[in-house]
Amino acid sequence: MTRCLDCGAELNGAQCTVCGLTPAAAELVFRRRLLVQTAIFLAGSLLFPYVSQIYAPLDIDAMLVFFGVVFFVALAMAVFLDRGARARKDLPLLRHLFTGLIPVPFIFSVALFLNGRMDSPKHVAYHNSVVDGRYQMKGVVRGTRRLFVDSWRPDRRFERLAVDSDDFDRFHEGDKIVVGVEPGALGIPWFYAVYRQGGPNGAYWGPENGTSPQN
Repeated sequence: MTRCLDCGAELNGAQCTVCGLTPAAAELVFRRRLLVQTAIFLAGSLLFPYVSQIYAPLDIDAMLVFFGVVFFVALAMAVFLDRGARARKDLPLLRHLFTGLIPVPFIFSVALFLNGRMDSPKHVAYHNSVVDGRYQMKGVVRGTRRLFVDSWRPDRRFERLAVDSDDFDRFHEGDKIVVGVEPGALGIPWFYAVYRQGGPNGAYWGPENGTSPQN
């Protein structure tokens, strides 16, 4: 069964009875729409890595890997849809799947932003830790900076903290630190701040995990 690439109606003649387009015109309309949809998806994909750094989740690297998989799957779908359109083949299932992936980067971005923005500073928990290593990958805009620290979570060995350039330069391997973590308004724990253990003017941070800094 041949279907119109524009509206999906069954095509019995040289012109679609629903939208009035010929197969050639329907192909052109479909490919133009596919190009716009791909551009919107790419814009969201560029936005997500930046927004994810504002209120960086503790599991930000795992989220970025997952999003990378979604990104390449969506691009592969776009390529197959374009090739199918050139061959005048309608791929409804693939088309619906691709359309469903378009808002994903925007949903992720809004969710992570609201997760941190709507959280309260009163919920910050402080955890003692030690810096085990550092990682930096320079980028055109911000780049990636991570502090690898001992985890306070029972099922984790290390935590990868997404820090800014100042914190990255301040802390080195072996430094004793205190990590502030918020639970997140949507239940996604995110990195609040990192302090040097001992604090300013010799201040001492509480030895038990989850306590607030004591001056």
